[in-house]
Order: sequence, then structure tokens, then C-alpha cells
Amino acid sequence: MGSRGPLRGFRQGLKGMGYVEGENVAIEYRWAENQTDRLPALAADLLRRRVLVIAAMSTQAALAAKTATATVPIVFNVGGDPVRNGLVASLARPGGNLTGANFLTAELAAKRLELLRALVPTVTRVATLFNPATPEITESSLQDVDSAARAMNLQILVLNASTSSGVNEAFDTIVRDRTDALFVGPGPFFNGRRVQLAQLAARHALPAIYSQREHVEVGGLISYGANSAAAWQQVGLYVGKILRGAKPADLPVVQVLEVRTGD
Repeated sequence: MGSRGPLRGFRQGLKGMGYVEGENVAIEYRWAENQTDRLPALAADLLRRRVLVIAAMSTQAALAAKTATATVPIVFNVGGDPVRNGLVASLARPGGNLTGANFLTAELAAKRLELLRALVPTVTRVATLFNPATPEITESSLQDVDSAARAMNLQILVLNASTSSGVNEAFDTIVRDRTDALFVGPGPFFNGRRVQLAQLAARHALPAIYSQREHVEVGGLISYGANSAAAWQQVGLYVGKILRGAKPADLPVVQVLEVRTGD
């Protein structure tokens, strides 16, 4: 369950463990289409089909799968802290039926702010845009941004949006308050609204940084984030290991350190 992202990495990971889709493994795909309220039903549907492993490609999907089953193995790919979000007991010893890949959002948040300052040396006030409908992502991300901003003596204007009209309203506030730059938080909603975000930022000549390269591909200024293909490959590897008999509790959560910049 997740976005229609680079599935090539996931399949490469599976292939590394000897599994090829259509030959010796079947994959059931389910897409929430950025509607997180659909995730519990999607998880239940997969369980009815007696899947052997669930690959959850977001924190929300992983939480929905965890709520649905305590026995079927779940391999996740998340940006937030999986311990803080209640997915695993610890990174080294996950316990339970979940494990997966995690990228370090705190370090990435600080780096994004550094890049904004490099682009706009006079920046003193940065608007941050988060989705309140996904608190498991927003709360930890906001803490990371707030900590990094204090260290850099930057003022943060926190704005929320969970709808297309909410994004428009946030930009109205940014323009009215004459904010210097924009930091767009992570999450599937903003990735789904990437064209709207890029067009609004361009219209108002607002320097903006994003967490995913897909934003830059539709006209966004710059992105800095984890290499999603590498993380998906790790998920594929772990799914393959579990199919071969490994237990999630014995597979430590892997932190993906490789990052990529798009501009």
C-alpha cells in the first residue's frame, strides 16, 4: 500500500532474494490515492486475500496495517521515527510483526533550511506547510524543523493545509505576511498537490524547497530528500527475506542515509 513511486527499486530488492513478479511471486497492489481514510479498508482487503507479507509505503499505511494484524509480517518505508510513531519497539530490535526502512528526517529538515538560506542569504522568516490530517508525520517533522530553525536563528510561520483550497489559503497568508521562503513538509498529500504548489510558488516568486524530486520535475525550485528508490529496494529485500522464512522481529530497521537533490 502506498504511492505509485519507483516500484523498480522494490522489484529489484525482491529479485535480489530470488523473487520475480509473475514468475514465482504475485503482488497485490492497493492505492489509497492520497485518501488516508481508505487505508484501513485496503489493509483488511489484503488480509482477506491471505497475503504472506504487507509492504506499507508510508507511516499511515504502516499504522493501518499494524492495527489490522498482529501476525502477518509488515515491511514499511517511512520518513518519521518508527519508534516515536509506535511502529516498532526499537530500531535494532523491532519486536512484533513490523520492520523496514527509515530515513533521517531531522537531519534532512536542517539541510533543507540550510539550502534555503544558501538560495536566499537574506532569509529570516520561513513559512512551513504541513498537513494536519497526518499527525504521525506532521508532529515529528514540525519538531525537527523548529529545532533546526532555532539553531539557525530563523523565524518559522507554521501553516496547515489538507485540501486544495487550504493550499491556496496558505499562499494567501504567505503573500500577506511577506514571508521570505517556503518549506513544504513531507507526505503523500503534498506530493499529490505538487503541480499546484509549484505553480503558486512561481506565481508569487517564492523560493520553496520540497522533500521529493517529483516536485522539481513539475517546476518546483529545489528538493532535498532521501533516495526513495534505495529505500524501496530495502523493502523489497526484506520482503524477500521474510518469504524465505525470516521474522520481522529479527530484521533491524535500516536507516537510509543516501539523499538526493533536485534543482
